[in-house]
Amino acid sequence: MKKLILSIAAGLAFAQAANAEVNVQDIITKAEKAAYYAGNDGSAEARMMIVDAQGRKQLRQFTILRKDVEDNGDQRMIVFFSRPTDVKDTVFRVEKHTDASQDDDRWLYLPALDLVKRISAGDKRTSFVGSHFFYEDVSGRAVTEDNFTLESEDDQFYVLKGVPKNPSSVEFTHYVASIDKSTFLPMQINFYKNDKNYRKVETVQVEEIGGFPTVLRSKVSDLETGGYTLMEFRNIKYDIDLPDSVFSERSLRTPPKEWLK
Repeated sequence: MKKLILSIAAGLAFAQAANAEVNVQDIITKAEKAAYYAGNDGSAEARMMIVDAQGRKQLRQFTILRKDVEDNGDQRMIVFFSRPTDVKDTVFRVEKHTDASQDDDRWLYLPALDLVKRISAGDKRTSFVGSHFFYEDVSGRAVTEDNFTLESEDDQFYVLKGVPKNPSSVEFTHYVASIDKSTFLPMQINFYKNDKNYRKVETVQVEEIGGFPTVLRSKVSDLETGGYTLMEFRNIKYDIDLPDSVFSERSLRTPPKEWLK
């Protein structure tokens, strides 16, 4: 009888663990879709205010165009800078791949040099045009790069812990993300080096646009220096039927003006 009870208990524990794993993967998939795959494509105007540790401010203004190859799958993105003059006409282009064996392709066009610079996989977690955002923050980190566990939950949030599968490829040991249960948008992500919380990404404002919960303001803080960058979005549009040609190498030097109005 004892053996039977133990066997049943072990079976229930195994089933609960399996269900928890399925639930975590489901949460991650929904969160990735909500944050980066709203609609089949889209456009938005963005402005970044960069504030350093001394309180000095810099402005960056740009337009983002994005098209999905498939939901939670490959994706194309291109970013055209318009202000200030030192970054005007700079273009950031991304071919995002979700296959774990293939790195994302990222390029930066520098108009002053008329140079297309390829951003290596090792540079994806470096500053995006002088801000506290990383290149990977803008195009999105593939969820296949991390292992996730459910740390806790309450009425409003799922709290997940992400641990990189390849620790040598990133500067953090793990991160903790709070996912809103109603929208599945990540509302706060804290990055850690062992026990030290050194970086925070926050969703500051959300509104529904075109039927999709949409981030209008987000913030990245360097908790070691006190500097931060605030990013605001406006004129957000979804499902606008962007042609594939917009995301070609040609657009780096010849921007598609009809889609940047």
